[in-house]
Amino acid sequence: MSGFFGVASKESCLFDLYFGTDYHSHLGTRRAGLATYGDKGFRKSIHNIENSPFRTKFEHDLDGLEGRMGIGCISDFEAQPILIRSIHGTYAITTTSKINNAQEIIDNILKNRAHFFEMSNGEINSTELVAALINQKDNLIEGIQYALDTIEGSLSLMILTKKGIYAARDKRGRTPVILGKKEDSRCATFESFAFLNLGYELDRELGPGEIVFFDENQCKTLVQPGKDMKICTFLWVYYGYPSATYEGVNVEEMRYNCGKLLARRDKGIDVDVIAGVPDSGTAHAVGYANEIGIPFSRPFIKYTPTWPRSFMPTIQTKRNLIAKMKLIPVHELIEGKKLLLIDDSIVRGTQLRETTEFLYESGAKEVHIRPACPPLLFGCKYLNFSRSSSETELIARRVINELEGEENVTKELLQEYADPDSEKYQKMIDKICEKLNFTSLRYHRLDDMLDSVGMEHCKMCTYCWNGKE
Repeated sequence: MSGFFGVASKESCLFDLYFGTDYHSHLGTRRAGLATYGDKGFRKSIHNIENSPFRTKFEHDLDGLEGRMGIGCISDFEAQPILIRSIHGTYAITTTSKINNAQEIIDNILKNRAHFFEMSNGEINSTELVAALINQKDNLIEGIQYALDTIEGSLSLMILTKKGIYAARDKRGRTPVILGKKEDSRCATFESFAFLNLGYELDRELGPGEIVFFDENQCKTLVQPGKDMKICTFLWVYYGYPSATYEGVNVEEMRYNCGKLLARRDKGIDVDVIAGVPDSGTAHAVGYANEIGIPFSRPFIKYTPTWPRSFMPTIQTKRNLIAKMKLIPVHELIEGKKLLLIDDSIVRGTQLRETTEFLYESGAKEVHIRPACPPLLFGCKYLNFSRSSSETELIARRVINELEGEENVTKELLQEYADPDSEKYQKMIDKICEKLNFTSLRYHRLDDMLDSVGMEHCKMCTYCWNGKE
């Protein structure tokens, strides 16, 4: 995943660009970059942020990044923004994307004897690939439209030119692009809260496929938005920061609603304490506790002073150890207690099983699990929000393969397992509960989860839960 921020100002943009980009640190842990344009032309700085926060890597670069306009990005994948010299002149570009037909696009471009510079682990930088698509057309507007239409997956982007900044939202609106303004500046951002402490006020959100151009004075719509929206529901459930708002729906409020509807299907549950797996599970648990009338507590705490980032070593045994080390049990709140624990989701199940085990080791009498979303049955085609490289790694799919035999699992059969009122669904839940050693397990229903958001269901992507486009 990645998040970006762009600003055009009558004065230096560096302060706003630096902190506006930093506010996207929860969306990426590997690479970060800033690009600016000023009297000395284009400037760019990119750093690896796997072992230290964004601010510590870029604070000494600001003097060399003078300018009134700039864009920044924090990413889990490729290094960006990148600088491009093309038939459209020189520009910097940053993207939030997942390109499923990358090889087809690459093959078509290479037929014209073109080449690519930006490589990572032998793979072409997807942001450069987007730029190559844009450069196929006679102007930037047509090029951006062409890229949005050609890419299968998702694409939102910003382009910094000598005259201003282009911003475009994915044609199905899968990720947000939000505009802010103040007296002497305008900005565009993935996260709505990123500009609030910088003195900006909300202007508006771009619609699906909308393309705009802005400078410090004004913002013009170049391509009108479409009506076909499929924003990712996982933004509210997991990835979004609590203070973020998408399509007018705040993340923290949605999670309260999510917990409330979970609790309504759990009337009569006999537990002593409601708790959330930090950080994203906490708000879901607060909503649950408020609705059901059982105290909310924090029986284990995430140790943040030296674990501010999600960095993990590549050795799997050490990854599991560090995941456990981040959470510190509070024995006085665990011993002899029947706990109900809410997490945002269960992907592979490894970390939640280990969390449950150390709760038992710390004296818990029972551990009931309530994920805030339905079982993940399909790998994400659009944003990689399932955090799994293969569908066979998903705990729900592993259990279905065991119950049915992997060779017998069809999409039609998976639809039966996705139905929370079916016998197959209940068998799957019982098997997951047994494998992960929970006292009981109840997932959030898809219809309840969508109701928790409060948008029209047809405007939210649910592919990872039901496989429907």
